[in-house]
Amino acid sequence: MTNDIQLSLTEARALQLAATGLLAPPARAARKQDLLAAIHRVQVLQIDTIHVVARSPYLVLWSRLGDYPQQWLDELLAEGRLFEYWAHAACFLPIEHYRQYRRQMLHLEAAGMPRSADRLAADPVGHLDLLERVRDQGAVRASDFEHEGGRSGTGWWDWKPDKLRIETLFSAGEVMVARRENFHRIYDVRERVLPPSLLDDGAVPAREEVDRAWTLAAVKALGVLPARWIGDYFRHALKTQPKPHPDGLVDSGELLRVAVEGWPWPGYVHRDHLASLRAARRGKLRATHCTLLSPFDPLVWDRERALAMFDFDYRIECYTPEAKRRYGYFTLPILVRGELVGRVDAKAHRGEGIFEVRALHLEPRIRSSEALASDIAGALQRCARWHGTLTVRIVRSQPTAFARPLRAALRALAGSGRQ
Repeated sequence: MTNDIQLSLTEARALQLAATGLLAPPARAARKQDLLAAIHRVQVLQIDTIHVVARSPYLVLWSRLGDYPQQWLDELLAEGRLFEYWAHAACFLPIEHYRQYRRQMLHLEAAGMPRSADRLAADPVGHLDLLERVRDQGAVRASDFEHEGGRSGTGWWDWKPDKLRIETLFSAGEVMVARRENFHRIYDVRERVLPPSLLDDGAVPAREEVDRAWTLAAVKALGVLPARWIGDYFRHALKTQPKPHPDGLVDSGELLRVAVEGWPWPGYVHRDHLASLRAARRGKLRATHCTLLSPFDPLVWDRERALAMFDFDYRIECYTPEAKRRYGYFTLPILVRGELVGRVDAKAHRGEGIFEVRALHLEPRIRSSEALASDIAGALQRCARWHGTLTVRIVRSQPTAFARPLRAALRALAGSGRQ
């Protein structure tokens, strides 16, 4: 539309980076409350167990906050300031949003979890018996459900029937993750995990209210996006059918419509980002942050979005057979001053104190330089320091010649003491 606010792609990138907390490096050492603020900013913190470098939720926070004790995240969960549930995937979520997800728990079929609904309907006595055992005997570990051989008949790995039941009760919200120990879930009944104020299902919002809240939250979390990317953030709508349509929220003044250079569709910005939008148009949002990202970082988990926003075609390859991988098992995108310039296949050898860069690939469009090497070396060294692996070892790079200035930059950092 001709009256839409015009944004260059660079301005749109800056706006998205500002919204997601990746525009500039942290100005001070992280505090525990900063973790909670960062999670509120992105709304959803995806959980994944792979930890060749760091497990994804910890890494997403490090990318924004720098060094912090990883147990802080565990403590926030145990303190009840976060809870775990399904959003676009399994996520840590702010406890203030619990009632929105309670609607999902109470309506599994409508929430896209028909198998959980079917299992509850097919075996109500078994699920109720397990729930009463947890209520009577106390919290249980996932590992308490030992494998007894054979399959449960569901196609879900080799889980013992009670393991499948506890996961179904989790989807239904009757048990929750009370805390994690060594990243293993500890389940308990919801009345011992939640504060009394959240136990009343009569206060659960209507479906339309939840959809509206999630549409607004997705736009706010990502800074700027077209309608087709909205539904994927919370998986509350199909890409081709956002609900409610953001144009209606433009009419109510809650969203602003923009035209982004190169986009064939209109974009939308939350009204809370109006000041950032104005700053972006004046060139006042300068991207200065250099860091490594988790494959499940909100900035990159949607392949179409990463390609459209950053010309970065990204697919995690840990689920790809080794012979078919192009870049590595668990490659981390490299963010340098507003651009995704490449990816690194790394592993933290904590026992040996070595941060191994098995391979670093620059994007073909990126020109290597000493300045770029210095920026990437700084990001690698900071990540290595966070793990207590103070030696960074570069095995290979693409282009091959980039390894030389990168190693030189790492040596300069070590020699200067800025590790």
